This record gives sequence, C-alpha cells and structure tokens, in this order.
Amino acid sequence: MTQWNLDASHSEVQFKVKHMVISTVTGSFDQFSANAESLANDFSDAKFAFTADVASINTKNADRDTHLKSEDFFSADQYPQIKFESTSGIVDGKIAGEIEIKGTKQPIVLSADFGGEIVDPWGMTRVGFEFEGEINRKDFGLSWTATTEAGGLVVSDKVKLIVNLEFVKA
Repeated sequence: MTQWNLDASHSEVQFKVKHMVISTVTGSFDQFSANAESLANDFSDAKFAFTADVASINTKNADRDTHLKSEDFFSADQYPQIKFESTSGIVDGKIAGEIEIKGTKQPIVLSADFGGEIVDPWGMTRVGFEFEGEINRKDFGLSWTATTEAGGLVVSDKVKLIVNLEFVKA
C-alpha cells in the first residue's frame, strides 16, 4: 500500500452557500489534515481520510465566523472537527464515503477529479485531486434560519463543498 501525505500549502477546503437567495458566500477552513493510501495507480482502491478544524472557519467576516462557530451552526466547542472517510476508491469520477459534522454521520458521494501524478523538480512524487459535493446543512443539525422580507432564506440549506488536495508520496 502506498502512503500519501498532504501538502497543505498546495491544498484548500472551501464551501459555498447562497445568501439571501441572490448571492453566494464562499468560506474555507484554514486548518485541515488529510491522508491517502492506494495500491492502484488510478486510485480505484484508495482510502482517503480528511479532517477540518471548525475553529479555523474563515469567511472573511469575523462576526459571521463567530456566528458559524456558535451553537446556531457548528457548535465548535463541542464538535471541533468535520471528518470525511472514504468507503470506496475513485470509480467513474466519484468517491463514496461518510462525512461527520456536529456529531452526525451521513453517507456522501463526491465527484472526484484525479489531476494526475508528477515528479517535482526535487524528486518528490505528487498527486492532486479535486473533490466536490453538496450537503443539506440541516441534516447535520446546522438548523439556524431566518427569512427575508420576500420569504427567501437568509442562508440556503444546500452547501457546496470543494476540496482540493495535493499529496506527496511517503
């Protein structure tokens, strides 16, 4: 089994959510870890594990970030991490797994784009992936809500996940 270690400086974890129906807010988690292992070069048998630290949430608005860490959303003090663990390798551009947010585990299927394998100028073997998916935040107890004057949600229930990971062969 080949072990792959995260190159965090060339990776990112983002989410996108509609705000007041008319625009999209993008956020990220600045602290995260991930690893992968695989025998197959196409990662069809790969196992991926990923953890994001909720306290590192960053939407470029300190008040919003504080609200997201509160009991209304992530309850960061009680549930400090978001976790993903694959239950399949990458097959037909998809990967299945379980995601855990706020103590609730749900199955999820993500699109998986394997960017390829290269040897960098320093002789290190690297691989890159882009994973995308969508969750309903209320499935995980992130149930705070408010409506606009016209009846639209201030924060959409649907949240897009975008995770770009670069790994270095151990």
